[in-house]
Amino acid sequence: MSNLEADPQETLCGGITTVTAAPTSVMLPGHDVPIGKYTVVRRLLPHRERRMVGAWCFADHFGPEDIGSGPGMQVPPHPHTGLQTVTWLLEGEVLHRDSLGSLQTIVPGQLNLMTSGHGISHSEESPPDHPPGMHGLQLWVALPEGARAREARFEHHASMPVLRGEGVTVTVVVGELGDLRSPARVHTPLFGADVALSGGAEVSIPLRADFEYAAITLTGSALIGDAPLEPGALLYLGSGRDTLTLSAADETRLFLLGGEPFEEPLVMWWNFVGRSHEDIVAAREEWAAASDRFGEVRGYGGDRLPAPTMPTTRLKSRDRHGNTY
Repeated sequence: MSNLEADPQETLCGGITTVTAAPTSVMLPGHDVPIGKYTVVRRLLPHRERRMVGAWCFADHFGPEDIGSGPGMQVPPHPHTGLQTVTWLLEGEVLHRDSLGSLQTIVPGQLNLMTSGHGISHSEESPPDHPPGMHGLQLWVALPEGARAREARFEHHASMPVLRGEGVTVTVVVGELGDLRSPARVHTPLFGADVALSGGAEVSIPLRADFEYAAITLTGSALIGDAPLEPGALLYLGSGRDTLTLSAADETRLFLLGGEPFEEPLVMWWNFVGRSHEDIVAAREEWAAASDRFGEVRGYGGDRLPAPTMPTTRLKSRDRHGNTY
């Protein structure tokens, strides 16, 4: 079993022990959703059986896809409220534009983190000279009440802290692991990490027992504790774990999500996260009216995305278990 060391610092990832208690794991299959004209993603969160993992409230896995002969990702300008977007790539390039004036290309190993606050709009596209492959994750983090009405913010981090062991590389995307901490600014106790395993590798990752966790396999096939996980599903791991053993027979990449359970009920509809039906209606109306709340994305070569029609029934707020209010 591999021990992990920090890179470039020589910080040991302490607290690595054998799992002594294994809470029940729940396998949650994803489903395909078209995004824009050219991209289909596998949506893993929210799921009817599990709305959130900590403050993580949305997870799309896209690719791996050959886009060498096509335009690749083309997502027109669209709005967000009440959330953070986390873009993480394994292959390809994505050009981000937003209403703050940000213009930033992201490549594998880098992090784009956009905080919507009260309102922001952005677009995502493959550059004209993009690489032939596209593969990654788009994740959302729900903002707590104290942060959701603040001003919008965008962060780009060109490098992330890494822990290395024999056949194992762990990139700390959000939160902390051992003595390493991600530079990403979040608003609730949260964890996210990319784990790369060589064939035959095994590692134990120290966890916080008060966090709930989930795993997503991106390539290959992983053994998460005693549960096998292949791409296309999310494995919910619950809370109460001090450590988690990961292993793979062949080369594998996976992503771990975790966080303190998020207790505030939410309303999620389209690209908005709010607290009530009225929150969502107001956001939709302001986007449709091109109000200053969402600004303008400049430089995208196309129209912005129109909001869908509101449902005929009132939207209900739901807690992390799916209970309505």
